[in-house]
Amino acid sequence: MKCFHHFKFHSKFCSRPHLYLNNKYSTRTREHCNPEYQFLQNSMLPSMYFQPSLPRLPIPTIEKTCERYLKSVKPLLIDEGYRKTQDVVEKFKISSGPQLQKILKDRDSKNKHTSYISEPWFDMYLRDRRSLPINYNPLIVMKQDTRPEYNNILIRAANIVVSTLRFYKSLMQENLEPEIFHLNPKKSDTDLFRKITKIAPVSIATYVAYAFKAFPLDMSQYKGMFNATRIPELDKDRIFVSPTPSRHILVMLNGNFYAVDVIDEDGNIESPNVILGRIKQVLRSKNILQPDYPIGILTAGNRDKWAMLRYHLTKISSKNENSMKLIDSALFCLCLDVNTKYDHNDPIPLVKHYLVGDGINRWFDKSFSVFVGKDGISAVNFEHSWGDGVCILRYFNEIYKEITESPFVHPNTTAHLNDSEQKSIRSLEFDLDDQIKKGVEETRNSLNNVVSSLNIAFTRNPHINKKLCKANNVSPDAIIQLAFQLAYRQLFGKYVGTYESCSTAAFRHGRTETMRPCTIETKNFCDSIVGTKPNERLSNNELRLLIQKCSQKHNELTKEAAMGQGFDRHLFGLKHVAELHDMKIPNLYQDSAYQIMNYNIISTSTLGSPALLAGSFGPVVEDGLGIGYSIQNDECGAVVTSYEGQRDGKAFVDSLNDAFKKIQIILETK
Repeated sequence: MKCFHHFKFHSKFCSRPHLYLNNKYSTRTREHCNPEYQFLQNSMLPSMYFQPSLPRLPIPTIEKTCERYLKSVKPLLIDEGYRKTQDVVEKFKISSGPQLQKILKDRDSKNKHTSYISEPWFDMYLRDRRSLPINYNPLIVMKQDTRPEYNNILIRAANIVVSTLRFYKSLMQENLEPEIFHLNPKKSDTDLFRKITKIAPVSIATYVAYAFKAFPLDMSQYKGMFNATRIPELDKDRIFVSPTPSRHILVMLNGNFYAVDVIDEDGNIESPNVILGRIKQVLRSKNILQPDYPIGILTAGNRDKWAMLRYHLTKISSKNENSMKLIDSALFCLCLDVNTKYDHNDPIPLVKHYLVGDGINRWFDKSFSVFVGKDGISAVNFEHSWGDGVCILRYFNEIYKEITESPFVHPNTTAHLNDSEQKSIRSLEFDLDDQIKKGVEETRNSLNNVVSSLNIAFTRNPHINKKLCKANNVSPDAIIQLAFQLAYRQLFGKYVGTYESCSTAAFRHGRTETMRPCTIETKNFCDSIVGTKPNERLSNNELRLLIQKCSQKHNELTKEAAMGQGFDRHLFGLKHVAELHDMKIPNLYQDSAYQIMNYNIISTSTLGSPALLAGSFGPVVEDGLGIGYSIQNDECGAVVTSYEGQRDGKAFVDSLNDAFKKIQIILETK
């Protein structure tokens, strides 16, 4: 259920005069209150300008959903099984389906402020009792700075904090550019576009943007980014957002907690040298021993067990309760991993450490955490229930751009910290009893067992890239997904449920839709490569035509999904209303085809960003593959996770490299 979106963003980044590079704000003066420093952007249009006029997520017709479902399930079934499923779907279409559709549409018409999928989707995440790392929290790793001196852990961390706060202040003051997908940036990513849409009535602003082939996106999830934490509770967690803006961030070092003030008493971001000084002060405590019972590990455990332990922890002492309040309300979490380094020749240990690691220096419940290693290698790990990849990737891209092009902290910046400011750095202490200590040990042992069974494989291919795809008029994403199907077919001799996430952020409170990349078209191609005798194989020209058909189908499905015309979320919503009204669950959901379709052995998520080094998440089923991938102008790459003794991720990567080679030859041979 990982949901990095298909949209590319062409956001306007602020530009600053060269004098910023001369430490204009690196003194302890009121100069840090200057709006140029306080805000990352000063948008002509308010951040939430398009929210009131965003269209509502459509509810597809029962007929279309049944038709799309049958087409998607057909490649996974033998003829007899497919005929049985056809009968089940036909009965659903004329019996319980219309009844559930009416209830769903009635509920939707009474909740026009949101989408039909929003509440049940939040509920699905918050009710799951599985641990957050691997199962839910995704990871995106940021490229290092090309200037080695800026990869110092202190310099890198301070710059990320400053730029993150500028992003936060811009969002809070609605100075952050509205999220817009620009189909033609030269026409719409302009001041003229902004001036025209600004004078349009708010009720139709989105439709004015459409005239420029610009598509505003939902920004409701941004409210869950800062001052927020997922609180474990029995049966169902809740998302806590501090009712008052916080002045501090949570900093973790060797499993120890620090509340570090980064906003002054007037609500202004502290100057860069003050933030530098406070992080430096925390790093000076790196020789403080790791606690014997690091409670951060508890956030990596079963949610019900953690809920009971957390409740007990806060009742032990007022000290514990106050520490938890500071953790929960912190703007975000900064994890300083002083011993973590990146090896360009073998990125797997770093990806595994940042995806889950030993859990000691982590608080997985925070809305998002920034990790910074010894050599400045940075990453973002985010809790998934509050939002999808749209806002996190936007944040990720903008922060990277600023810290690499116009950072506020430099190697010659003087850190500022004096004795009177020590109160701005508070060490958070906890009183532990035997019950908590036992809980930490049990969670640590459980986590270690899971981590030891988690395998990660990695591949990078310079031959499959956007240039090659463009030259052959095929979708880059379609080619990567086709390679996944071919790789699996070659290795395991069959086709399985495959999940690709697509954002529905073009609609108010849209979340995601599933795009099903395993199609009749991909099956025809893969069978032509693998399932035929040598003398029956098609020519390269014939195979290229099959690839083009795969791409055309992929584009069609992607467009349908992005426009709210997939079938997965609709079927999910219909089942949800049946459960709400204690109605009998239709046979369609008990049918083996539905179980096969939704047992996502191949779960994929695409990450398109110039700032991205790698992205990863865990398999969504025990014997599955979790594939984070990207395709750039000069290469493609994938990180594949699997569990020991289940699906062989390393063998899959080997087969994937072979699939890439075969597709490359077909596309290059004219």
